[in-house]
Amino acid sequence: MNRVLDFTFLKNTFLFWLSLGLLWSQFLSAQVLPGASDTKSYLPLIKGKKIGIVAHQASLIFNAKDPKHLVDLLLEKNIEIKAVFAPEHGFRGTADAGEKIESGKDPKTQLPIYSLYGKNRKPEASQLRGIELMIFDLQDVGVRFFTYLSTLHYVMEACAEMNIPLIVLDRPNPNAHYVDGPILSSEHKSFVGMHPVPIVYGMTIGEYAKMINQERWLNQGISCDLKIIPNQNYTHQTSYELPVRPSPNLPNAQAVSLYPSLCLLEPTVISVGRGTDHQFQIYGHPQLSNNTSFSFTPQPNFGSKNPKLKGEICYGKDLTQVVKPNKIELKWLLDAYSNFPKKDSFFLKGFERISGVGSLREKIMQGASEAEIRKTWTEDLENFKKIRAKYLIYP
Repeated sequence: MNRVLDFTFLKNTFLFWLSLGLLWSQFLSAQVLPGASDTKSYLPLIKGKKIGIVAHQASLIFNAKDPKHLVDLLLEKNIEIKAVFAPEHGFRGTADAGEKIESGKDPKTQLPIYSLYGKNRKPEASQLRGIELMIFDLQDVGVRFFTYLSTLHYVMEACAEMNIPLIVLDRPNPNAHYVDGPILSSEHKSFVGMHPVPIVYGMTIGEYAKMINQERWLNQGISCDLKIIPNQNYTHQTSYELPVRPSPNLPNAQAVSLYPSLCLLEPTVISVGRGTDHQFQIYGHPQLSNNTSFSFTPQPNFGSKNPKLKGEICYGKDLTQVVKPNKIELKWLLDAYSNFPKKDSFFLKGFERISGVGSLREKIMQGASEAEIRKTWTEDLENFKKIRAKYLIYP
């Protein structure tokens, strides 16, 4: 009898561990991995070539137990890196928004670092000389005014002009689950918005690169020799939390999800929490004191050396616990405007660069409802979705 019990126990134990192992295997197989992790697909393409890399602090590979930076891995594989090109916030991701970055050397690798957010935003011919292939690996957040899209555009353009092939290592977009917002008008084109796309366009940076190329948005309609290394186990509806902040003032998933909506408050008198630990998760102003009991005081910190309304008590709203949006939320912009006592001074210069259109400010000042405002971009948005569909890699 004991032998039967022992056998049953051993069999059940074996089946338990077998099922656990199968579940773990399924988990690993379903884990979302960025293009950079698929080394077997791109290492053979770059072996023996002199390469340049566009990278930042989030250009990590997650195959191993500990994340490894793409540059470090390629050096270990004896890939000859001629130069690293850094976007806004720099190669190590420590600079403030809008802070100009100087070129120099990376202290760890001694590689030359060329800033694409300093005196030039497009790689110069002299910086590309001797490079046989370029790699682009930046973590985007799926929002039109995030400047990594403009960096992508200029890198593609420079590569096309110099006949240098470009490999884009794709990364998941944490805001890919919806498409919304006004389409950028050409008169408001700038480095925080170069293409006729909505605020949230629902594409990965690899898909976006295909759209830039095939819609002929590069200078004089030239085309880049482009290859995309796709994400693994990914769809546009896949929930994905960034393991590393993509910029200093997007510290967590909540900030990333609210960024498309709250950034509309940036070119106004309202603070969106820069200079606090809840950037893009709160908003307020000293003159909104009658509207709420919630308050915060911006002070210099990482990512914001001189925040708006520094040292002033700001009253407003705490959005740290709100549900992740599936559209551009206008209610916070409308709330702040309606409760601000000096309407004529609410909007700052440059609001149209972020909104992408002149009509949004006008409609708000006219007292239009959110539904009325949204109608102004519905038709253009549907037309964009048809263009977008041609370049999707993922369902």
